[in-house]
Amino acid sequence: MRDYHDLRPLVTWQFLSLKKLSESMASCNSLDDATRKPSSLSRQKKKKLVAEIGSLIGHVSPGMAFFMLGLWHLFNHVKLHSLHPNSYTSSLWFPVTRPRTRAKAKCGLTHLLGAAAFGQQLLMFHLHSTDHKGLEGQYHLPLQLVVSISLVTTLMGIGFPRSFLVSFVRSLSVLFQGVWFMVMGFMLWTPRLIPKGCSLYNDDGHKILRCASEEALHRAKSLVNIQFGWLVVGLTIFAITLYLHLVEKYSKNVKYSSLAKEFEEMPEDCSDIET
Repeated sequence: MRDYHDLRPLVTWQFLSLKKLSESMASCNSLDDATRKPSSLSRQKKKKLVAEIGSLIGHVSPGMAFFMLGLWHLFNHVKLHSLHPNSYTSSLWFPVTRPRTRAKAKCGLTHLLGAAAFGQQLLMFHLHSTDHKGLEGQYHLPLQLVVSISLVTTLMGIGFPRSFLVSFVRSLSVLFQGVWFMVMGFMLWTPRLIPKGCSLYNDDGHKILRCASEEALHRAKSLVNIQFGWLVVGLTIFAITLYLHLVEKYSKNVKYSSLAKEFEEMPEDCSDIET
């Protein structure tokens, strides 16, 4: 009996384990039909996610984020360079209250992470554009060009951390990405702005823009090229105007002195040495 009482806990545990196993096996068949519904629901969620990305909100929302980020960087780079032209160093994040001495390796790693992000973005749009060779793909081609500029200037920031021009172009390219995102959203998913001869079609829950003929497609692509050209001119004028305004505003706090005045205030001993 002692041996039986010693084995009773083990037998009880095995019995409960077998009971739970049998209950789980019995419930497998009843869950087959239930598991099919979640799979169909997951497919519906994926379709809904794709539809949200390829929509007006899916382009305007990230476009606004890129626009604000690029504008914020453009403003702060010009301001920082105007206040400290001799000690200016490129930064990937603001605000900066005063010039800070940072290790070159740390600055390089920060730019390398930024370049990796832009590289991933470029790869994503390149692969996405190969699946959309129509009007949407035409909008993605200039976007890939702008992202490439952001990538190249970010890599250049590793070797030229004190170059204001590199930071200026990089900030402007990020701002341009935001503007082009918003233009894509409005032009591709606003019925009144869709080019003549093209219309939206519902393809399994995902809206696709198609043109009725090759002539209509070529006309729509030409309009995309014209829009991109006008935006290049407009944003360049905007950036230069912003630069001149900020330089005029913040350079007043920087003290300048002429070489003639410094020579006159030079001590006599130094003047004799120069002579």
